[in-house]
Amino acid sequence: MITIISGTNRPNSRTALVAERYGAILKEKGIDFKILKLTELPLNMMHANMYQEEGMSKEMIEIQENYILGSDKIMVLVPEYNGGIPGIFKLFVDSLCARKYKENFQGKKVSLTGVSAGRAGNLRGLEATTGFLNYLGAIVLPQKLPLSSIEGFIENGELVTDKIDPPITDQIEAFLRF
Repeated sequence: MITIISGTNRPNSRTALVAERYGAILKEKGIDFKILKLTELPLNMMHANMYQEEGMSKEMIEIQENYILGSDKIMVLVPEYNGGIPGIFKLFVDSLCARKYKENFQGKKVSLTGVSAGRAGNLRGLEATTGFLNYLGAIVLPQKLPLSSIEGFIENGELVTDKIDPPITDQIEAFLRF
């Protein structure tokens, strides 16, 4: 099973739109997947004991079990926030490490996609994410996808599939072979 993570907790984000498109393409290919939108994280996840296993909420354990431990591969989509990634995504990854540290990412294959209104497609954020995921033992697909000028892929609030599908499909095909 593949988990797709929309790496922001911003409601109605462009990243969530793109994550849904990844899911639609995987569905067309008959691939089993789940989408985790960080808007679904429990509000009580951040507290003084969050980095201790006994401090992890029941809701976070369920998310960890269903989306991270229960997946073979993970596709991470992160928007560019201030030249990097959303803090909520890093906080999410850090909080997972309080429980079953190695099982979360060790040996798992991960693809990375940056979503940006600017020109670089969040390349800096993708490099930073590669660094900490490699540290956690993940194997990151070298073919990162920086989706820059994301507004050019959207019309009337919808993704223009004939524009966005070619680069996404290329990355998905590489990831399935990875």
